[in-house]
Amino acid sequence: MSKQPPARLIVAVSSRALFDLEESNRIFEEAGEEAYARYQIANEEVCLAPGVAYAMVRKLLALNTPAQPQRIEVVLTSRNSADTGLRIFRSIEAHGLRIERAAFTRGRAPWRYLHDFGAQLFLSAHAEDVREALAAGIAAATILPDSASTPRHPELRIAFDGDAVIFSDEAERIYQENGLGEFNRNEVARRDEPLPGGPFKPFLAALHEIQSDYAAADSPIRTALVTARGAPAHERVIRTLRSWGVRIDEALFLGGRDKGAFLESFGADIFFDDQWPHCDSARGFVGTGHVPSGIKNQSRDAGHA
Repeated sequence: MSKQPPARLIVAVSSRALFDLEESNRIFEEAGEEAYARYQIANEEVCLAPGVAYAMVRKLLALNTPAQPQRIEVVLTSRNSADTGLRIFRSIEAHGLRIERAAFTRGRAPWRYLHDFGAQLFLSAHAEDVREALAAGIAAATILPDSASTPRHPELRIAFDGDAVIFSDEAERIYQENGLGEFNRNEVARRDEPLPGGPFKPFLAALHEIQSDYAAADSPIRTALVTARGAPAHERVIRTLRSWGVRIDEALFLGGRDKGAFLESFGADIFFDDQWPHCDSARGFVGTGHVPSGIKNQSRDAGHA
């Protein structure tokens, strides 16, 4: 085989994030591994329905063209064995998704191979794998299986929370420990000092690099910052993005309002947030990924709704 140069963006996605495997997972949890294996083999010819991350993956892969075939690569990860995972690859083929690389680990943690694949983002329904990936320095989110996932726009639309996602949780810690007044005073006093990057900064930068191939009006990717911040804490965020040289197409400073309806109006294919209340607000409207990062996720039970 000829060795191709690596893609400009590599996304790893678990089988349960890509496809609707909730019935299969129910059988595994209630009847065990052998019953699950029998079910998957018996249904090998039954194509799996799209899952929460499917629209994002399809739109990412559509960015590859004959002129630039290596913009995006998607890698499949699965806790299935290769034997029970055959149904997943047949579903990939049936849906016309060009996914060539995969890791099947039969119950073990597939995040161990993410650096080897060069992944810059990992989407999974398995919360512990996501935590381990974040600890290894890879942007990662737990896909919420019951979140809405119907695409409404031809563009790929991705929305991000700010603190503890695009940015570090430095400012969020001040808010949690000292309240909104001190948070605002700190952000105004340090408005010219860029915030440190959070776990999703490299992924946002990779999206921006791909967006730079297009005129702003013609880009097939549209991004949004959807943050609970309001004025006067907005300026530091704007100046931070400017200092990074990263473009955000839309910025919504909601001052504590629920995010769900705004995300629906934006038409997000997926939204990433570190806080469960925001994820719960979003999941009824758009595909949602919980990012177990920052001060709000430090306790072991913080990842449960």
